[in-house]
Amino acid sequence: MSAPSTPVPPSTPVSPGTSTSHPSPTSSPAPAGAPAGAPAAKVHPTTRRLDWRLRFAVLSVIWGFSFLLIKVGTEAYAPFQVALGRVFFGALALLTVLLIRREPLPRGRRTWAHLTVAALLLNTAPFSLFAYAELSIPSSLAGICNATSPLWGMALSLVALSEDRPTRRRVAGLGLGFLGVLTVLGAWQGFSGLDAKGTALALLAALCYPIGWIYVRRTLASTPGSPVALTGAQLLVSTLQLAAVSAVFTSAPTSFPLWPTLSVIALGALGTGMALQMQYGLVTEVGPTTAQMVTYFIPVIATTAGVLLLDEQLHWNTPVGAAVVLAGAALTQTRRR
Repeated sequence: MSAPSTPVPPSTPVSPGTSTSHPSPTSSPAPAGAPAGAPAAKVHPTTRRLDWRLRFAVLSVIWGFSFLLIKVGTEAYAPFQVALGRVFFGALALLTVLLIRREPLPRGRRTWAHLTVAALLLNTAPFSLFAYAELSIPSSLAGICNATSPLWGMALSLVALSEDRPTRRRVAGLGLGFLGVLTVLGAWQGFSGLDAKGTALALLAALCYPIGWIYVRRTLASTPGSPVALTGAQLLVSTLQLAAVSAVFTSAPTSFPLWPTLSVIALGALGTGMALQMQYGLVTEVGPTTAQMVTYFIPVIATTAGVLLLDEQLHWNTPVGAAVVLAGAALTQTRRR
């Protein structure tokens, strides 16, 4: 996923249920604007390798646990409120970074108008949909549905982005990926025992990301500003959107149970703020190709966390189908030399 000269923030090719920044759906995340790593001459090579591997592992765990945190959050709060807390604490984390750096938010009505649409497509809608989906489906299934995002992205980019030509390998990856989806859903059993509405909402959430990525690529690719500034502004707009929606469709919580509250705070501050900062550093230090590999660990960790900590049921077709989905997604991301 060559780094362009534009300050478009890097992001994972799936997201998240985790993605909040401005990726391109068909190219690697751009490291432009990411915090620069320490000069190689001042850091021992072994230390550098150890550092980025540890951060890679931590990032995988944080994003993999996001679906468990959503599940726990919905035990006490309405889905819109979980999504609101997520973007609020994420925005708070990034705005704190901007304050420390004395870096301003983006300027211009046009930029903020595009950020408003990006916030709706990349944060407000998918975060809410995942929260609603997990009212009726396991967090592990939500994590696997999230992994279909690059499949939707490739399918859409073939239509929406004229420079992105299909290859037999990528088309094969698309077909393989959706075969994996059918395996996860147990298509040969007539989808029995599956909550159709919750699964559809999770898949729709995964579809929101590539739509948002294509929109951002067309409208914000040359916008001045660092990744943190653009992403922080986007999360700030999403906070306002979800605050308005929550005020209309939900009632204020009467209590704030400890674990659901901590889950929502962690989901935002760690899963959005801290995780994005770590990702910027990884892209700069080891390159986008290596950094984006974190994507393929997310459903594995999400499934493991759901089974071990939430006692969710795991049937053979779930891990097998997830492996097929990830193999297909990996093929769709390959490009000609």
